[in-house]
Amino acid sequence: MSDPTRIPAPDGVGPAAHDRGARGRGGMTGLLLRPMTADDCERVAEIRIRGWQHAYRGLVPQPYLDGLDITADAERHRTRLLRGDGSVVNLVAETEGGELAGWAAFGRYRDGDLRTGDAELYALYLRPERIGQGVGRTLLTEVTHRCAAAGHRTMYLWVLKDNARARRFYERAGFGADGAEEPFEVDGVEVPEVRYAKDLSGRQGLSG
Repeated sequence: MSDPTRIPAPDGVGPAAHDRGARGRGGMTGLLLRPMTADDCERVAEIRIRGWQHAYRGLVPQPYLDGLDITADAERHRTRLLRGDGSVVNLVAETEGGELAGWAAFGRYRDGDLRTGDAELYALYLRPERIGQGVGRTLLTEVTHRCAAAGHRTMYLWVLKDNARARRFYERAGFGADGAEEPFEVDGVEVPEVRYAKDLSGRQGLSG
């Protein structure tokens, strides 16, 4: 499950300081993809929590979903952003009308407490009403492009095993389950995750 609760503590090198954003490379037209700012944190928290409540209904305990707090989540985002050094890259998708339609976070892949030379998508969430409009595809295309341009050979992500819609989305984007699986506990309930991978180097034999 690609989610900000899995985002590691900052270390390493992030995007260049002149990164002011770019128009989407595919999917929905008219989207500006730009770095998240402190002023975006409240809206990003709303996107994340509404995304959880929409996507994970029936997959994780409902009392947990009902108890998610936008204000508290926004403060966590703000704290991470202000204390970070850019190793976790946060992108928001902004419409021409100024609405934040989606958010993604990515960086180096974590193997336990270690970082590897591969990339990982930590989170990708949309406003529920924007699902199916190409926002997710546009964000994922941009993240994949940036990771490949940075020299990462493989990109990974984790997704709930029973989240069929998300799995289809990533499979259409060229990712494939690589056989890795791990438990993820939510309110005392074990919710298994599976790992997806995509080759960014043009090699053969890797899932996706």
